[in-house]
Amino acid sequence: MALAGTSKVVLGCIAFGIFWVMAVFPTVPFMPVGRTAGSLLGAMLMVLFRVISPEDAYAAIDLPIIGLLFGTMVVSIFLERADMFKYLGNLLSWKSRGSKDLLFRVCIVSAFASALFTNDTCCVVLTEFILKVARQNNLPPQPFLLALATSSNIGSAATPIGNPQNLVIAVESGISFGQFLLGVFPAMIVGVLTNAAILLLYFWKYLSVVADDEVTSHRFTPARMSHVSSLNPDDVDCISEPIIRSNSVSTSVNENLRSRSINSEADIQLAIKSLRASSMSHEMVEVSTVSDRRDEGASSRKFTRTASQQRSVIIEDLPPSPESNGENEKEAEVAEKRWKVLVWKTAVYLITLGMLIALLMGLNMSWTAITAALVLLALDFTDAQACLEKVSYSLLIFFCGMFITVDGFNKTGIPNTLWELVEPYSRIDSAKGVALLAVVILILSNVASNVPTVLLLGTRVAASAAAISHDSERKAWLILAWVSTVAGNLTLLGSAANLIVCEQARRAQFFGYNLTFWSHLRFGVPSTIVVTAIGLLIVISY
Repeated sequence: MALAGTSKVVLGCIAFGIFWVMAVFPTVPFMPVGRTAGSLLGAMLMVLFRVISPEDAYAAIDLPIIGLLFGTMVVSIFLERADMFKYLGNLLSWKSRGSKDLLFRVCIVSAFASALFTNDTCCVVLTEFILKVARQNNLPPQPFLLALATSSNIGSAATPIGNPQNLVIAVESGISFGQFLLGVFPAMIVGVLTNAAILLLYFWKYLSVVADDEVTSHRFTPARMSHVSSLNPDDVDCISEPIIRSNSVSTSVNENLRSRSINSEADIQLAIKSLRASSMSHEMVEVSTVSDRRDEGASSRKFTRTASQQRSVIIEDLPPSPESNGENEKEAEVAEKRWKVLVWKTAVYLITLGMLIALLMGLNMSWTAITAALVLLALDFTDAQACLEKVSYSLLIFFCGMFITVDGFNKTGIPNTLWELVEPYSRIDSAKGVALLAVVILILSNVASNVPTVLLLGTRVAASAAAISHDSERKAWLILAWVSTVAGNLTLLGSAANLIVCEQARRAQFFGYNLTFWSHLRFGVPSTIVVTAIGLLIVISY
């Protein structure tokens, strides 16, 4: 495709330049409107400048990609409601053996979570938790935040639903979910392990400051000790004394216990409630009833306590009361609610698993994700508005504007002209060609962002590889997916996941940390180069 007219080229470059500035620097001083408004502004200028017609602008919006992105967002929202990410967070600190072990776990867990639930979602829900774990164990937050951001980017390269650029590649290339997984997953595993090794070497001294046994398990809500548990466990009568106290005067505690009448039932019930409320301290109340002693005319009650810190109260001949019946009903109601929640969570996990199986079977990815999302909305048996409000519609609109802007820029002929200069030297049938192609993708992904790079280069790279063989075409798409995704680790601005980690960490309440551009760059450059090179060797051998 030859260059268009001069006016069209100039105006198209202006519109694309405005879009690029807004996408890379969303808070520029002269127009801090953000990425979404910037993409819509670029799309509008493409139409106003007559670079692209209104009809072509609507046709440029790739609805299958929008549908797939929407479906995966809804499924991720339900997984978050079903505590999937809470369980992943607990997995990070479960029986941790030290700071280095914790860092390695962050790399592995974030990588696999990103492959299934997208890297952006993973970074949103895990950033603050990782900050808490680091702060509680007096560990520097920087290595753990870098581990989360970089491993999430690497892990998301393994599947078509891991990140937005992979969604574009999967739809445009027609590569099935299984073929994509087989082609990139081995490179992802090696890449994550390599990145973890680089992190450990880079931050070895910082992580060695804290002893390994200082990294303890973390809970989202620390257990609060009740007032009963604060008592001295060596005082045998500390629990029974307030309960058995009566208005009558007796010579000993044992005599008081034997002679106490049923009129003190209110005191006993109060004690029972107090002991039940202290369940967080592992206290329990055991109530047992024995045969009436009618010949004595009074009930016999005996209070005992185990030798451990747990207390047990054995109450004999306690008649049922309306209050105890009400408590039993409440306990039954709570048990029923817990059962319903368990069934609902199981349904969410099974539907998500079914979606993944359908994707592996080669079914249409967009409609599979939308179907799973609609089934989850239907089974929720509540108004879907609350759930749908959590969908990032700004991201969907950003994609729509970006599709129009990039298509208009393509119509200027500039991307095609530049590719014709590079294409003879970047064919994937030679090692030098693969290396040059990787460098081009790496630079463009950090200059123009990874999704626009895929939209600009995807069809051209595939067409060049198709001239070699059909397998080379598929391999070219996989190379584009791997390099454009890992390229996001080069700088803080290279990936939306990096920016999410940075902003979430900066705004975290009580655990805020500022991850700077240069601190990310110092680690990102060597890690990106090494991981990209190792992964390329595996992808091209597929």
